[in-house]
Amino acid sequence: MGATTLALRVHDRGDTTTRSFVVHDLVIAGWTGRDPVARDKHIAELELLGVKRPASTPIYYRVAASRLTTADTLDAAGGQSSGEVEFVLMRSADRLYVGVGSDHTDREVETYNITVSKQMCDKPVAPEAWAFEEVVGHWDRIVLRSFATIDGRRELYQEGTLAAMLAPADLATREFGAAGLPEGTALFGGTFAAKGGIRPASRFDFEMEDPVLGRVIRHGYAVRVLPVVG
Repeated sequence: MGATTLALRVHDRGDTTTRSFVVHDLVIAGWTGRDPVARDKHIAELELLGVKRPASTPIYYRVAASRLTTADTLDAAGGQSSGEVEFVLMRSADRLYVGVGSDHTDREVETYNITVSKQMCDKPVAPEAWAFEEVVGHWDRIVLRSFATIDGRRELYQEGTLAAMLAPADLATREFGAAGLPEGTALFGGTFAAKGGIRPASRFDFEMEDPVLGRVIRHGYAVRVLPVVG
């Protein structure tokens, strides 16, 4: 089984250390909104692009762990891919951590096979993480935000609090049972609808803000479009 190793700066109990996270399994959860109205809005948003409704909500897609990256450039075939900000849960050494990433997806492939579209693109994550136990008490107040640079202009693309998404324990239990997230697993937790609709960008920036502890994790990447020659 393939695995990838991420070196992340971990903020835990007032200390910051660099830790290696060995990820064997990468799971992308989709349609994870608590509010069925907001969830259906995102489904409708994708239907406008020709994406079929999911077989279930939430739904869990398996992606090769090697797709995880902290790089600041992403190569994508053609110009029809785009990012989505999501929280990322990781279990390592029997402890839970939370980071932030982008479920960058090929939108053209998504119209005929969502699972394959998830595998088409790397999944950038910020090179930082927080100990989950430090944020679980105010989880719903954490803010996710993304910015897309389109035609040279940087604009707010997504924004919302985690109160809109399924709680981590619920999200993990639905797929993995009472034991929760397995060791060596990274789980992307779902996303919000895009302001103005889903569209490609030359650069995608994303962040996770903790207003209670007064800290932010930020990351971003440029999208390099590779030619499609047949």
